[in-house]
Amino acid sequence: MPARMSMRRKATALVASAAGLMLAASCSTDAPVAEADPQERESQLDAQCADAVVPDLPELAPVAEGTGTRTVATQFGDVDLPVAPQAALGMYTTDVDMLVWLRYPLASSQPIRSDSGYTTFPCFFPQEALTEVATFANYPEYDYESILMAEPDFILNGLGYDADVVERLPEIAPTYSVDAFDGQPWMDHFEQTAAALGRTQYFEEWKAIYDARIAEVNAQIADPAAITVAPVGYWEDQFQTGCYSGVECQVFEDLGLTVAETSLANDRQGEALSGEQVGRMDGIDYAFMIRGLGEDQEAQFQQLLDEAAENPLWAGLDFVAQDGIVGYEMEMTFGSPSGQLAFLDVVEAALVG
Repeated sequence: MPARMSMRRKATALVASAAGLMLAASCSTDAPVAEADPQERESQLDAQCADAVVPDLPELAPVAEGTGTRTVATQFGDVDLPVAPQAALGMYTTDVDMLVWLRYPLASSQPIRSDSGYTTFPCFFPQEALTEVATFANYPEYDYESILMAEPDFILNGLGYDADVVERLPEIAPTYSVDAFDGQPWMDHFEQTAAALGRTQYFEEWKAIYDARIAEVNAQIADPAAITVAPVGYWEDQFQTGCYSGVECQVFEDLGLTVAETSLANDRQGEALSGEQVGRMDGIDYAFMIRGLGEDQEAQFQQLLDEAAENPLWAGLDFVAQDGIVGYEMEMTFGSPSGQLAFLDVVEAALVG
């Protein structure tokens, strides 16, 4: 299963040329805009999100105040953005979540993943704010025509590592681009984006909610430092243990838990461990592992664990012997406001019950 660092490797999807993009725009002006079906959404969530963690989120009413445009500095140059857009769109699902928390009115259709069991928005998203929003698959391959048809007047693009995306999106609508997957903590990018867009107060509101939940969970753990934890992923035939996402280890450290040394190695990028090296994870009490959604993804996850169990080094690890493997929804690891709160709920359920 992919982890945060694989975003860059997997983002080599086919993209439309500029000429093709404009042709698509001219050919689809009469095409109907996708409309959300609340009953279908509810059915999708029921099927996709059985037993999923859904955090208790506040009402996040959109706010659009002011007129005109203002010039905003980005790492790709200055851009002119609307002060109060009426139809914002996120290029990736984490961008959509940030738009909701930053209180932007949303375009009528927003992107979701088309893999890992996703048929609608991640289970932990603020679903009430998305009830009237239709979806289209926009990852691993990009769907520029659907972005056009959503008719956004502002785009938040966290996939700034892809030069083609950065170049093409402004042809559709004014775009704020940032490389949100550069190895820096996602929370730093969220705070910086909120400041650049003049919506710091909404970041601070989210941070206050997060800090209050940290204090609440921490109070329920008698001796946090006595518990050793680590994020553990598996791809490219190796177990990955790094803190690069800034989601899992941020929660661990905020709670005062002990993060495994293998996760902090190599400037928090962690270590990639082969089957002969998994013994380096000995001493970890809880291993938090990403998993996809739905029956097929669950079967793949269980198959991974079954195959790993054939390795005596794996079978002898503390978190394996003590039933300390904790699965959590894959999209949490990419970093977004709702995902951070949801992962905190995952940790609470595992350590507190």
